[in-house]
Amino acid sequence: MKVRRVVTGHEGDKAVFASDQEVEPVTLALAPGVEFHRLWGGDQVPAFPDGGAPPGQPTYFPPVGGFRFGFFTLAPSGTGPPADLDVGAALAEMEEKLPGMAGHMEPAEPGMHTTDTIDFEVVLSGEVVLELDDGAERAVRTGETVVQNGTRHRWHNRGPEPAVLAVFMVGAHRRGST
Repeated sequence: MKVRRVVTGHEGDKAVFASDQEVEPVTLALAPGVEFHRLWGGDQVPAFPDGGAPPGQPTYFPPVGGFRFGFFTLAPSGTGPPADLDVGAALAEMEEKLPGMAGHMEPAEPGMHTTDTIDFEVVLSGEVVLELDDGAERAVRTGETVVQNGTRHRWHNRGPEPAVLAVFMVGAHRRGST
């Protein structure tokens, strides 16, 4: 899926369209059918006026004071990596394309992860299941939302179609980690 991103900015005191383009998805050999659209983000609080140029966002998850906006497409049930996948190469690819993500994933519990972020998600199409660390689950359908408060979790798509979520993440402090 291609996603159109229209960005505004400023020329002096005047609002302008800074860019209008399609954003290609990031795909990974480790997760066939999964797509990440990195649409916008920054590692510090923005200041205006600005020209509308994309701020730096060197890692997938934002630091405290940072933010990320994107789409996440979860492949349908039964989609998985090929049996002959070179896991080392696939993890290196993940680190290259989505810096820092692999470090949050738990190898012994595929898909389970914890981040120091508040995540706001809206299901745009399909249905996903959010699983927490104790196995508790909630189905979330098209038009429904999740506010994820730095909890250990993973996502499932048990349906036959891809599920698409809009995601906005804000870096947060975790008590005890300064």
